[in-house]
Amino acid sequence: MAEATTQDEGPPPGTIQKILDNPWLLLVLGIVIPTLSYTVWGLVEWFLLKPAELP
Repeated sequence: MAEATTQDEGPPPGTIQKILDNPWLLLVLGIVIPTLSYTVWGLVEWFLLKPAELP
């Protein structure tokens, strides 16, 4: 007897679901995004510092 069951998997997963399903991509994003944001934040703070007045 032929098996006539077809599994309807529904629509293909979206872009966000593909990102969330990839643990290596999440690891890289979790390291890169904070590193870049803190680096940019630090550079902005550094450039906004006034020169220290010597006594």
